[in-house]
Amino acid sequence: MKLTVVGSGYVGLVTGVCFAEVGHDVVCVDTDANKIAMLRDNIPPIYEPGLDELLKRNTAHERLHFTTKLAEGLAGTSAVFIAVGTPEGEDGSSDLRYVKAVATEIGKLVTEPVLVVVKSTVPVGTCDMVEETIQAELAKRFPGGKPQVRVASNPEFLKEGTAIDDFMKPDRIVTGVTDPGSAAVFQEMYAPFIQDDPSRLQVMERRSSEMTKYAANAMLATRISFMNELSRLCEVVGANVDDIRRGIGSDPRIGKKFLYSGPGYGGSCFPKDVEALLSTARQNECDLTVLKAVSHANKLQKMHAARKIHSYFGGNLEGRKIAIWGLAFKPGTDDVREAPALTIMGALVNWGAQVVAHDPVAQKTFARAWEQAGLKPSQVKFVEDSYDALEGADALVLVTEWPEYKRPSWARIRGLLRKPVVFDLRNQYGFKALVDAGFHYECIGRPDSRTAALAVKKTVTNAGC
Repeated sequence: MKLTVVGSGYVGLVTGVCFAEVGHDVVCVDTDANKIAMLRDNIPPIYEPGLDELLKRNTAHERLHFTTKLAEGLAGTSAVFIAVGTPEGEDGSSDLRYVKAVATEIGKLVTEPVLVVVKSTVPVGTCDMVEETIQAELAKRFPGGKPQVRVASNPEFLKEGTAIDDFMKPDRIVTGVTDPGSAAVFQEMYAPFIQDDPSRLQVMERRSSEMTKYAANAMLATRISFMNELSRLCEVVGANVDDIRRGIGSDPRIGKKFLYSGPGYGGSCFPKDVEALLSTARQNECDLTVLKAVSHANKLQKMHAARKIHSYFGGNLEGRKIAIWGLAFKPGTDDVREAPALTIMGALVNWGAQVVAHDPVAQKTFARAWEQAGLKPSQVKFVEDSYDALEGADALVLVTEWPEYKRPSWARIRGLLRKPVVFDLRNQYGFKALVDAGFHYECIGRPDSRTAALAVKKTVTNAGC
């Protein structure tokens, strides 16, 4: 099949490359001429493991093409995917201007029957808007009979860092259609991905498909915020959130995934999608109290992590040098949108700290985001080697659990730090090992140097009674 993907960002590029990998003829369209030039030179504009190899292979085999002209992509195509950005507005709603612009352009250019597929994450009812926009343009051009243009929903469920695998080996493919013909197009399009289990292709009504995307991300965000709230309570009462995770995760009704505590969720999906769903609820006068709490808890968790550091130094960070390991919102990506590191480091510099940071791939994207947030470039220093960040620092803070940080040389770290202090915001390290090595160690919701000291104090107090 010939397929067209409009938008060559994270979702659009992964979609196009993976469809080409299974033999479809794919045209990727983007208005950014510089991005198209990079892609024609086999240079991906985003970091995603495995993407560069697939890009090179499929352009070499002439199954993958790039252009700035939508008309080139529409000629003879079976389906055109809208995969442009839907940035968050000031009120939390999704900004659909780019989706509508593409729909308008399709209506102005299309001359043959085609299935238009909304791949972007969009509020419920967006497919209706896309269809109305296209039909309005077609009516201007074809007062008599016009080509049949159908609109369907096909949300993405890609995890940054494993997006290629997620697309090639999907656990489900959700589609929203209005007619059997559209469902048949999806069946042919996705056949290479579901040969072992055709039931993974789920066909439903368009609005249900749109809502499914938001419901999935909101549920995952809820699990994360729930565990982060429990971790704060664990720190107060002396429980271990890891034991609790194992205890409840073994219940098949709950499951083990997304029960890890940390400094809060980030990225391009969870924060934006939770806020967009809340915005949809407000517009429809439906109060989603649980999701309000999820969003609030996530903001609290990021500041809770920052305040751990602030508290340890007695509320005075003036002149303190803090080493940060990890800037991306999670390992395997250079995406720093809503990354906990932005909130934590922003608080630290506002409290007077000097910050030196390292990340294997996200330093450039973080530097841009830092300036866009109104923070000064001089307030943070980036280093190319993770150990260089530690020289003379008062503490090491692990923010993102990249593999290269998991088994560091603690002897080397202690020799570089001015004070042997570690804040493990991803619970990657063991309390006993670090304390035995002479470190002050703090983590999230588990026993650490602070809780151990409180336990000793409580024991001494009780003994004196």
